[in-house]
Amino acid sequence: MIQVEHLTKRFGLATAVEDVSFEVGKGEILGFLGPNGAGKTTTMRVLAGFFPPSSGRASVAGFDVFEQPLEAKKRVGYMPENPPLYTEMAVDEFLRFVGRIKGLPSDRLEARLQEVKELCGLQGTGQRLIKHLSKGFKQRVGLAQAIIHDPEVLILDEPTVGLDPKQIIEVRELIKRLGGVHTIILSTHILPEVSMTCQRVIIINKGRIVAVDTPENLTNQLRGGERIELEVQGPVDRLPAALCTIPHVKNVLVTANGAGNGLHKVAVDVDGKDDIRHLVARKVLDSGFDLYQLKTQSMTLEEIFLQLTTEEEAA
Repeated sequence: MIQVEHLTKRFGLATAVEDVSFEVGKGEILGFLGPNGAGKTTTMRVLAGFFPPSSGRASVAGFDVFEQPLEAKKRVGYMPENPPLYTEMAVDEFLRFVGRIKGLPSDRLEARLQEVKELCGLQGTGQRLIKHLSKGFKQRVGLAQAIIHDPEVLILDEPTVGLDPKQIIEVRELIKRLGGVHTIILSTHILPEVSMTCQRVIIINKGRIVAVDTPENLTNQLRGGERIELEVQGPVDRLPAALCTIPHVKNVLVTANGAGNGLHKVAVDVDGKDDIRHLVARKVLDSGFDLYQLKTQSMTLEEIFLQLTTEEEAA
């Protein structure tokens, strides 16, 4: 549905995006993740037809965004970080205006208006002036204007920025409902946004892509092992030596000594992908300890992001 090939965008001597290539399949929700200034917004503006690329190409639904801009734009709904709302207009008035601009025929416009309002949770707001709406409802209107013409592709730039926690959850759920029907690129620098909403993630830093995969696959590829966390009771000073006799255990650290209840927290770092939890549990019990808890801890998306961007900066 979206193809980007060797895309580069320069502004004078500054290169905002350099040699970026990726694809997005039909119905997929792709997370575009990176720090502020990484090139996310520039890439999305090229896809939306705001900027021509300096080199490379990008296409939406088979239409080149530079050579066939009108056809490409018909198939794109774009919501920038600050949605372009006419705040002196009422919600219905504004959405009708946008629908007419985007070419919706009159006999389809009213039905689509009601569909979009229901989908975006805007029932009951039709006659309210946009300037009187909360930040969360303004974001909903911004999303409604992006989908009023039922585009195949949605490009959403930081759609939850500035929202409170309840509003963020509501917008996330709305985006997930739109996935499958629409192909979505969602940019953000908020790490949980990607893991909670997107099926696949691109991590971009300083205008270059440093990783493309699912959050789960990135975790498996980068962690090089995992950490097993234990809660035990007993003379913990002799436990590290006992656990280090297990194959693939590379380090054992007592992270918290028992206080009033005598329970100790122990972290076991494992090198490799073999599941050795049963061996760890058996060794703990055979060594005379009481085992109260055993759980694994995978690398978080935050750790993946920091590892990849730090490596990129050091390169």
